[in-house]
This record gives sequence, C-alpha cells and structure tokens, in this order.
Amino acid sequence: MFLRRSITTSTGNYSEQINKLKNETETADAIIIGAGAGLSASAGLSYSGQRFERYFSDFRKKYGITDMYSGGFYPFQTPEEYWAWWSRHILVNRYDTDAGKPYSDLLKLVKDKDYFVLTTNVDHQFQKAGFDKKRLFYTQGDYGLWQCSVPCHGKTYDNEETVREMTEKQSSMKIPSELIPKCPVCGKPMTMNLRCDDKFVQDEGWYAAANRYEDFIRRHKNLHVLFLELGVGGNTPVIIKYPFWKMTAENPRGFYACVNFGEAACPVEIADRAVCINEDIGKTIEDLIG
Repeated sequence: MFLRRSITTSTGNYSEQINKLKNETETADAIIIGAGAGLSASAGLSYSGQRFERYFSDFRKKYGITDMYSGGFYPFQTPEEYWAWWSRHILVNRYDTDAGKPYSDLLKLVKDKDYFVLTTNVDHQFQKAGFDKKRLFYTQGDYGLWQCSVPCHGKTYDNEETVREMTEKQSSMKIPSELIPKCPVCGKPMTMNLRCDDKFVQDEGWYAAANRYEDFIRRHKNLHVLFLELGVGGNTPVIIKYPFWKMTAENPRGFYACVNFGEAACPVEIADRAVCINEDIGKTIEDLIG
C-alpha cells in the first residue's frame, strides 16, 4: 500500500508542528492514542543505564545481563533464579512506581475528548495516571498478571502479593522454593502474561478490551480522527504503526501524528495529513497543554 520512501519530519519547524498538532487535538472528533515503550522511557522508566544498575547490578555481575529487556529472556538454570529476576523486575516497573508525568500530562490533553488508547506497554502507567479503564486496550499483557505456562486454561492471576513476598525473601538472587508459583488447575509452572510466543493467554478482560477498541474504530470510521502515535518503535509495527498509517490513508478526514525521538517518520502518501515530531515525548506533551 505504501511506497518504501518515508519522511522523517513534517514541513515546518518544531513550533509550527506543535501548533498544528494542538489544533488537531482541539478540533478532532476523536483521538486514538497508540503508545509504545518510548512513552514510558520518557517517563523515566528506562530499562538500562543507571536505573538498571540501581536494581540489577548483582545480576549484571553474575550473569552479564546489561538491561532489563534482555534479562527477561535470560535462560536461568533454576525457577528460583528465574522468579528472583522477574519478581524484582515486576516490582520496580509495575508496583513501586508512580504515574510518570508524560502520562499525567497526556490525560490532561485528552480527558475532555472522545479518546481511546491502544498500547503495547505492560507497566500499568495509563491506569496509574487515571485513564478510564474502559478506554484502554493493552494488547501485549500486564506485568501484574500470571498465567499457566502450558497454558491449560484461559485465565490470568493477579500477582502483587506473591511478588512482594518473593522480593522480600530472595537471597543470593534466588527466591525460596516454596514461593515458586504453580498453576492452580494443572500444577505446571506459572509464567508471565506477556506476549512472547503462541502461549500468551488472552483472557476475558483482553477480549472485552479488544471488542471496545474495535467498536471505537467502527463508530469513528469516517469522522475527523487524530491518530496520535507516541514512542512506538520498530519491534512490533503491525500492532500500532502500520494500522495507524492504513487508517489515516483510508480516512480523508484522518490525521496522523508521530512523536518519537529519533524515529519520527511516516509514508509520503499521508505526509500532507501528518506531523512527525523528532523530540522527547514528555516535552512535546507539555508544550501541547502549555
């Protein structure tokens, strides 16, 4: 559908881009937000650097792990080590964090609009910032949920209580064996409810959110819709980026905005109805509400 050529920035300087995007947010009939990891990074939830060193320096020294993302794929030899890593990872990225300012500012920007959020983020930041849960579809799972690793059934389980106990009682990068979570149905090991293979459990809540998102798209199909993409990289473009491009192209009243430091681009086919802002997301949102 799209040519291989793309643009990296829209015409005009940053101030002109902000004014254009501000006008779109004010006049759009609906705003569909597509949020990726870059939004959480802008909120300070970095998976590398000083923040990684603060929480995982022992894992780096023992295993050579250099960031939280790659650590999630490390082949730990025992479940005690696996859950020591994951309980700590969940705690610092899901439970022991407040809503980041970019998320709170984003809510100020859209709270009086007809909006919906599609996100690949799994850190619960939208909920913490106060977004309406019925306007959220987090497609890739949730750090706060576990599932059967088989999986033998399609249910997920809240993990906060056990995660906190795991982190409190772990020693030498291992949790006590009695805390290893087992499926209450088949007895097999539990695992994270994160989409990384074909065993990802899409539970009742997932399908309900998917239906609400599809209904939102259907009801606003031919209206003035702003597709606001924030911090979406190249790892999973088929979930947010490519559909946003396609829907903008198919809707003459649609407008696409990409805010992503170092990765702001769009196809030439929709460039006349787009802005691509190569700037920090938090700063951009501040300027939009300022």
